[in-house]
Amino acid sequence: MIAILVSSALAFLVAVLATSYLIKFLRAYKIGQQIREDGPKRHVSKAGTPTMGGIVILLGVLVGYLGAHANLGIPISSGGLLVLFAALGAGLVGFLDDFIKIRKARSLGLTKSAKILGQIIVAGLFAFGAHFWAHVPSSIDFVRFSGFAFHVPVWAWIVFATLVVIGSSNAVNLTDGLDGLAAGSAIFAFGCLTIIGYWQFRHESVYHVSSAIDIGIITVAMCGALAGFLWWNAAPAKIFMGDTGSLAIGAALGATTLIMGLDLWLAILAGLFVIVTLSVVIQVISFRVFHRRVFRMAPLHHHFELIGWPETTVIVRFWMMAGIFTAIALGLFYADFLSIGNLIKQ
Repeated sequence: MIAILVSSALAFLVAVLATSYLIKFLRAYKIGQQIREDGPKRHVSKAGTPTMGGIVILLGVLVGYLGAHANLGIPISSGGLLVLFAALGAGLVGFLDDFIKIRKARSLGLTKSAKILGQIIVAGLFAFGAHFWAHVPSSIDFVRFSGFAFHVPVWAWIVFATLVVIGSSNAVNLTDGLDGLAAGSAIFAFGCLTIIGYWQFRHESVYHVSSAIDIGIITVAMCGALAGFLWWNAAPAKIFMGDTGSLAIGAALGATTLIMGLDLWLAILAGLFVIVTLSVVIQVISFRVFHRRVFRMAPLHHHFELIGWPETTVIVRFWMMAGIFTAIALGLFYADFLSIGNLIKQ
C-alpha cells in the first residue's frame, strides 16, 4: 500500500512540475499543434498550442514506478516491465508522428502504413514476451479463471494480444480530441485497474497473477501522471498530450488487462473508448457503402460539438460515461470473485 501511495504522489508531482517547464520550452521554440482542416471551426483557435505532453506523462510514470520500488523491497516483475515497454514503445511511435507534424507544419504525421507497422512491432513484441517471459496463459478470458474462457493455440493468443494492444492504443488516440477528455477518462480506467491489481495481489492463490502488485504500482503511477498533466490540459488546455501520450496510454491499458487476465473485461472498462471508436467505424462504413453520414462528424465527441453542445459539456458528460463504465466493470469483477469463492468452497 505504501508503494502505491508513493508511486501516485511522485508521478503527480513530476507531471505537474515538468509539464509547466515543457510548456515554456515548447512556446519558446514555437512548437505547437497543427489543427485538422476538416475539424470543428471552433478548434482553429487552438492552433499553436504546445503538444507532445505525453512525454511528461511517461516521465511521471517512470519516476513513480522506480521511486516506489526504491528501498521498499518489492520485486520488479516481468509483467510490469512488459507493460512499461508497451507504453514507452507506443509513445515512441506517437512521438515520431507528432514530431513529423510539427517539422512539416501539417496535421498528418507518419503515413498510415508506417504508423501501424510501428504499432504492430511494439504490440507483437509485448504479446510474445507476455506469453513466453511473463507466462500469461494462452486463453482468452473475461476474468482469469472465472470459467468463461476460450483456450486457443499460442500463435492465436499472440495475434489476439497484439490486436488488443493496437486497438486500445488507437481507441484512446481517437478519443483525444477535446481538452482533457482522454486524460480524465483514462484516470477512471487506471484507477479501477489499481484496485484490481491490489485485489489480485491479496488473493494471489485465486488469480495466480504474480505481477499484480507491480502492475498496480504502474497503473496508480499512470493515474498520478495523468492527474498532474490534466492540471494543465483541462479546458482551456495549455498543452496537448499528442499521439505521444494517447498511443502510450491506450497501449498501457491494453497491455495491463492482458497481463492481469482481464482480456474481454477490457471492453467494458474501456466502454467510452469503444463507443468513440465504433462511431468512427460506423461513419466510415456508412459513407463508403451508402454515401451518407450517420454523425455530423466522427469521432463522436465532435458530433455533439456540431449539434451545439459546449466543449466543456461534452467533456464532463463523457467523463461521467467513463465513470459509469468503470463502476460496471468493477462490479462485474467483484461478482466474478464471489462466484469463484463459491466454487472453491464447493
